[in-house]
Amino acid sequence: MDYKKSTAPTNTIVRNMVDLWKDTGNVYETVAIIGKRSNQISVEIKNELSKKLQEFASYSDNLEEVFENREQIEISRFYEKMPKPTLIATQEFIDGKIYYRNPAKEKDKME
Repeated sequence: MDYKKSTAPTNTIVRNMVDLWKDTGNVYETVAIIGKRSNQISVEIKNELSKKLQEFASYSDNLEEVFENREQIEISRFYEKMPKPTLIATQEFIDGKIYYRNPAKEKDKME
């Protein structure tokens, strides 16, 4: 998914708790869903950033030299300004873009 086009706010905002748990019926289940999605987003962003910064990696043995690359700094700043993974995951949950299921509830319905 393209997180650069996310509509999530960059700052923390106050949310109405009723809006968050009305789909699941349980606040803790909602938090678990958002938390797991946040971890997935975090890993994806980290991998993407690592790939981009790998292009600028220098493999010299001299630790005293520090290379500052303007493009590398701009990429890092861009990722720092992006909304945090928890904010992206919360916005996805509110927008209904997260697929989730609870096997325990499905088992109870079958019986």
